Parts: sequence; structure tokens; C-alpha cells
Amino acid sequence: MNRQAQAAVLFLVGAALLHAGFTNLYLRYVKAGLQPLLLLSGAVLIVTALATAWYEWRRTRREKAHTETQAHPETEGHEDDAHQGHVHREPRISWFLILPLFALILVAPPALGSYSAVRTGTAIQQPYGLLKLPDSNPLTIGLVDYASRAVYDHGRSLGTRQLKVTGFVALDKSGSPYLVRMALNCCAADAQPVKIALTGKIPPVLQPDTWLEITGTYSPKQTKDPINNRPIPYIQVTQAKPVPTPKDPYDESWNQ
Repeated sequence: MNRQAQAAVLFLVGAALLHAGFTNLYLRYVKAGLQPLLLLSGAVLIVTALATAWYEWRRTRREKAHTETQAHPETEGHEDDAHQGHVHREPRISWFLILPLFALILVAPPALGSYSAVRTGTAIQQPYGLLKLPDSNPLTIGLVDYASRAVYDHGRSLGTRQLKVTGFVALDKSGSPYLVRMALNCCAADAQPVKIALTGKIPPVLQPDTWLEITGTYSPKQTKDPINNRPIPYIQVTQAKPVPTPKDPYDESWNQ
């Protein structure tokens, strides 16, 4: 791979990063808060590619001028003789730089779903503190926020208000339904499920990975995740309706 090819690959990778950063595609890889760094990385790669191409263009011009000088023996010096026939070969393994480019452009991985959720223990964590909730009723609340308040605050901050929670459906081996949101610290590679169990007016047919908006109330009932024995709170369902997959399928509130 010569320098022109290296510059082209760098430019294409940078352009792909900018494309992902300016669209929702980047949310399949990293958390929303990392968008500025992703855009910066893409810009740096493009600038590096342009600088590499410019440097190579200037080097080619110098070599061309040197070749023309070689055509006149009276101007040929000993130092020029030392450079004749000296060719730098770039390692062929550098072509593997293209693989991440193809992966980024051609393969957009789906968000982690029920398959991962039922094989991983719930990642509920005790929060450092709980913010005051709005007084609205019904109250739209994040799934991770609900789970934390239901387990560690025992629902005191939730009261008897109607709550709206969105997540995707997961069914365990016994068929028990959970509403799940994958929580992450940095990127999709470290995403872990946070689960709430459903009771009450549950739809008779539930398909894994279907996104639902659940309307219900706090339930003091809890169960244990069979994988890691951590608590899973229930929510008393009064209504459930399918909703489209959200723009950002991951929940980042667990580490805030």
C-alpha cells in the first residue's frame, strides 16, 4: 500500500466517521455524549489524509525533478547515485486497514436485544442520589430510573402516580415477560440489561424485541434475576402499546 492509497483509506474512514456522527448510526456503537469526539476523530483523519496526499505530491515532484537532473551527467553528484534504485516497500499487512472501513460502511449492527438480555444478569445499580421528579401525572420516566427508585427508594418518590416506561420485551426460559433497556457506560460493547418484570394487564401475546410503552403504577413486588441474583422490580401494568424503536435504543441514565 503506497502513500496515496494510505491517504485514500484515511480519508474514507474519516468520512465514514463523520457520516456516522452526523446521523443516528453512531448510536449503534457509542453513547450519545461521545458524538463530539467521534466527529473530531473523523475530522482529524481527513486532515491527516489530505496532509499525507500533499506530502506525497511534493515528494513525487522532487523525485521527478531529480530524475530530470539525472539525465544530465555533468550535474549528477555522488549523493544522487546513492539514491538510485532505492525503493521503499510498504508492508502488505497495511491493507487490513480497509477492513474497519468496510465494517463501518457495509455493516450496521442492530442494537442489543432480548437475546443478550435473557443471558445476562440485570445491571441495576444503587444511585448516588435521586433527582426530584416532575409533578406531572402520568409521568414519563426512564426504565433504569424506575428500576432504581423501585428497588432502592422503595417507590417513595414514585407514589401512586401513573407512570409511562418504554423498553423492549424479553421472555425468560419460563416465559415470564420483562421490559428491558440496555444501559451503557461508553459503548455498545459494555452494554448491560436493566430489567423490570410485568404484572397486571399484560398483553396476551408478547414478541421478544417488540418495543412497548407501558403505562402503570409502582408495585412493591420484586423478584431475583436467576443469572446474578440481583433484584428485579415489578410494575403494575394498566396499559401497553407497541411503539417504534427509539432513535437511541440505549439508556445512559444508570451512570449519571
